[in-house]
Amino acid sequence: MTVMTRSAMTQGVQGVSEKTRALLTRLNLYYAGVAALALVNVYLLVHMGFAWRAANSQNAEAVAQQTVAMKTAEIAKKPLEGLDAKLVDATADADKFSERRLPLAYSEVLSELGALTKKQNVKMTRVQYADPVPVLAGTGGALTEVRMDASLSGDYRPLVLFVNELERDRMFFLINGVTLTGQQGGMVGLRLRLTTYLRPPIGAERLAKSGVASDPAGGEPR
Repeated sequence: MTVMTRSAMTQGVQGVSEKTRALLTRLNLYYAGVAALALVNVYLLVHMGFAWRAANSQNAEAVAQQTVAMKTAEIAKKPLEGLDAKLVDATADADKFSERRLPLAYSEVLSELGALTKKQNVKMTRVQYADPVPVLAGTGGALTEVRMDASLSGDYRPLVLFVNELERDRMFFLINGVTLTGQQGGMVGLRLRLTTYLRPPIGAERLAKSGVASDPAGGEPR
């Protein structure tokens, strides 16, 4: 083998080695790039996992809060269920109470007190009326408050029975005060502070109103 041949072979081997090294370098760079991309993907997947868990946790908390709010609203609305019907019933009951138990005029009040005193054999010596006070003026349930200061005399037991009858009477009376004013010759003095309410006439009562005596419009008794 000549010197030229050896030199040519040496140069060929060196060329192949350089190509191999260049190829390996490119492969290494490729693998390195793939590895880097893989790491980036793993990093992103991990962050996505954390974000998903956080979102689920927040969603669960939000759902729990909405559930509590709905339950609270359901509990709060129960007393309001059927409110329209309850209002109608309450209005009807109030109208019945007003029609059956509230007087139209002062004369009815005096007549009822007189009937009770006669029934229990006691004597009413004085009744003084305070100025009438409008109640719920301008509404369908407008009333007039009537306060009375009455003095009575009689035996102790009949007076007690009178007070009991007054509380249970068909006409509405509210007893605000009871005071014994003294005793003389077996007779007991009693002072009562009472309240009742005059109602407006309804239906046919409006036509007969002009015939009712002692109406507040004409001046209340003293």
